Amino acid sequence: MSVIEEVKQRVDIVDIISQYTSLTKSGRTLRGLCPFHSEKTPSFFVYPEQQSWHCFGACGTGGDVFSFLMKKEGLDFGEALRLLGERVGVGIPSRSESRVGKDEKERLYQINEAAARYFHELLLNSPAAEKAREYAADRDLSSETIVSFRLGFSLNSWDALKKYLEERGHNEKELLNGGLVTEKEAGGSYDRFRNRLMFPIRDAKGHIIGFGARALDDSLPKYLNSPQTAVFDKGSILYGIDLAAPAIRERDTVVIVEGFMDAITAHRCGFTNVVASMGTAVTEKQINILKRLTRNVILALDADAAGEEAMLRSVGYENTLGAEVRVIALPEGKDPDSVIKEDARIWQDLLGKAMPIMDYTFSMITAGLDLSTARDKSLAVDRLLPIIAGMNDIVRQGHYLEKLSRLVNVTGRNLENVLRRIKSTPAGSRAGVARQRVPEQSLRSVYSSPLEEYCLALLLQHPELKECSQEPLPEYFENSENREIFTAWLQSSDILSLKGRLDTVIQEHLDSIMDRMKKKDLEDNRIEPRYTDCVLRLRERFLRSLEVKKEAVLALEAEQGGSAADLAKLKEQGVDISTQLGEVFTQKSRGAGIKGSKK
Repeated sequence: MSVIEEVKQRVDIVDIISQYTSLTKSGRTLRGLCPFHSEKTPSFFVYPEQQSWHCFGACGTGGDVFSFLMKKEGLDFGEALRLLGERVGVGIPSRSESRVGKDEKERLYQINEAAARYFHELLLNSPAAEKAREYAADRDLSSETIVSFRLGFSLNSWDALKKYLEERGHNEKELLNGGLVTEKEAGGSYDRFRNRLMFPIRDAKGHIIGFGARALDDSLPKYLNSPQTAVFDKGSILYGIDLAAPAIRERDTVVIVEGFMDAITAHRCGFTNVVASMGTAVTEKQINILKRLTRNVILALDADAAGEEAMLRSVGYENTLGAEVRVIALPEGKDPDSVIKEDARIWQDLLGKAMPIMDYTFSMITAGLDLSTARDKSLAVDRLLPIIAGMNDIVRQGHYLEKLSRLVNVTGRNLENVLRRIKSTPAGSRAGVARQRVPEQSLRSVYSSPLEEYCLALLLQHPELKECSQEPLPEYFENSENREIFTAWLQSSDILSLKGRLDTVIQEHLDSIMDRMKKKDLEDNRIEPRYTDCVLRLRERFLRSLEVKKEAVLALEAEQGGSAADLAKLKEQGVDISTQLGEVFTQKSRGAGIKGSKK
């Protein structure tokens, strides 16, 4: 069994997605508000039996647990796999471990240090950095702050940093391994960071392990981080930790903010026990780092993020920490940077009023409910009781069970009975719904797809098929690892180039596909018809699956009295799917190829 399959077998998609949106049972599926866009009527569905999800609203897309995390957290496949592997106890080597030995980490520290000196010197003295200095002044970054955080500037050049480091004895392979340059498809490399304000990122020991960079023009993304390397993993890093550690120990409290500027402004104004989470959701690794310094953690995220953190991650944080986590309720539309600049006394007051994260969770979940009605009482219990069930601390669990009992006017004994049922199900403590047990035999088809892998084997062993007009769409590949290979194949000239685009773990999956598909079975004069038939079957499978899901949603909307406009839209989408299926059947009957519509 590959590590990808092992992670799939241990992960339940309901567990993961329930950390981002509340799900309720809807027949054999689960339904909730889409975590990718704002909506009032739930259009997001999770299918436990298929371990998949689909949004029938604005997103109009779906996938497996990997594609969900990739889309939600802005990760690539390898990062999502490693994050899930960490959660379920499957060890997965970093993508750089196969290329960079542990004894070479010191070399990467040296390269990053040299790059940081170069960027810093440019910001201080280069005429080309005038716009960066103006930006720093506009953000109230004093010269002392720039020096303390070693801020820098990257030239608007494709190879300035590369030339500078190569002149000092660092070769291209080292620069690639350090994430300072990006490999070209045709060979060679170019600077990753160009015309940006540079934020060196240091670990707790003060080593520079990577960089964050803010664009100074309209370039996207606005913020760009180093890729994962042997020394850089953004889920294990807290920006400013090296500078904040002494104050965290002294004050026995740490405040976690989101962005670089939030942390820098806090330090500039004397709040030196502040660290930033690198703009992503706080991870267990980050909590474990802080646990060595203090058990008093305060989250100070923007309003939307704070609500999500409080409702969906609070139990995990507190269980890891072994203590209560508190949260600051920031004013609407404000972030720590703007609050502190406006009046540091307001920030100090907010810190003093930080509330236990579970109390904040209660407030957030019940804010839009009418607890005088039975319906909304049930909703409050459905959403809050699973969170309470996940608590390791039985004293605090009892406290919040009593609070919920008073809130909904239901006896504690009745809630305890429901609590025991939730605890008896594997996903209960996090998902808020009982996990639907699926026989292992029926799940095997979810973990792999012989049809997808056969299609990939044809493409990999017969490069001439790339010249055919027929090709599947990426969404036809339901397994993210197969979709990653196909997408990379579209951009590659040969197998070697393809492997260079893939994470090392997917490279192993690629090798496995090619080993299982014996070349002699694919060498005949019917390769193109086989390929055409394979693409047709993939498309038919994709459309049939979408049709079944759409019919289920349509029936549910009709049953629950959905709006006429929503029902009409769903019916129209259903007709379109049926039309496309009809095209597939016609092509199959004629033995004709398809032209992978790019709709």
